Amino acid sequence: MSYSTPSQVVARQLEYFEGKHVLLAGELEDTFATELVSCAESVSIFTTNLAYANQMRRYDSLNVQFGEAYEAMPNVDMVLLYWPKAKAEAEFLLSMLMAALGQDTEIVVVGENRSGVRSIEKMFAPYGKVTKFDSARRCGFYWGQCVNEPSPFILADWFKSYPLHLGEQTLTIRSLPGVFSHGELDVGSQLLLDTLPTLKGDVFDFGCGAGVIGAAIKLRYPTVNITMADISALAVASARETLRFNQLDGNVLASDVYSEISSTFDHIVSNPPFHAGLKTHYAATETFLQHAPQFLNRQGQLTVVANSFLRYPPFIEAAFGHCYTPAKNNKFAIYHAIKTA
Repeated sequence: MSYSTPSQVVARQLEYFEGKHVLLAGELEDTFATELVSCAESVSIFTTNLAYANQMRRYDSLNVQFGEAYEAMPNVDMVLLYWPKAKAEAEFLLSMLMAALGQDTEIVVVGENRSGVRSIEKMFAPYGKVTKFDSARRCGFYWGQCVNEPSPFILADWFKSYPLHLGEQTLTIRSLPGVFSHGELDVGSQLLLDTLPTLKGDVFDFGCGAGVIGAAIKLRYPTVNITMADISALAVASARETLRFNQLDGNVLASDVYSEISSTFDHIVSNPPFHAGLKTHYAATETFLQHAPQFLNRQGQLTVVANSFLRYPPFIEAAFGHCYTPAKNNKFAIYHAIKTA
């Protein structure tokens, strides 16, 4: 079995987990949790990624929790935190987990040096002290313990807001740490919003993030029925909060591409994700593009924005028989296709 580099480093230090009730959280990518079962008293997982949750739920020896906020499980006395790619998400997870688990909880933090894992020493100071006990494969392995009474965790306090101006109208975007475009609008989404076709009927925003595109569509075209989906529970919570805050209606759900989608649409609009951790990865977007016609009504339209270096047109052409490029700048391109069959 091939494990991520951080998991390989953890595997060198299994004595830390002997007899412990271990909770894994953070940037989880592999099935190493199943190996911990052999030495830990119990192993549970908290993840905000639906695909990972579904993958690990196949193992009866693991207790898997998926969501935007951790609900304390009984007996957990150690956290194994895989350092996330965003520092703000690491702070968010630490605050959430320490508040739920309390004093005396041990913590192991592992991550690649280039991801900023060294920040854990300063970040953990309000809870206690962590010390680096191993360094290998360009990763750090830290152990510590929560000795101070953690502050209460209130999810609403972690939303960050910024205004999005759409002509004479303004939206307030609300997002949690770790969500795409957290705190500011990305250039690709701006280009997409500037070049959207006229929309009506049922519209699906895939990979919705904080709900920027879906909320903007609903504000601009109030009669549209908007559905938004994302694999991240943090994104789903953010998109729902963006709609609520702006008094807009819409359906937001967690879905692994189309796994939870059962209806068809007149338009599919997306700024699809292509980053996973510190590596470029867009297999999910390829699946999204290849199967898009199955989720479109006749004459339904697909409109996506993407970095120009990503070779999406061949996938769109294979699915639709054509691919138009109605707009392009030095970094992003808009791709458009219509279901004719």
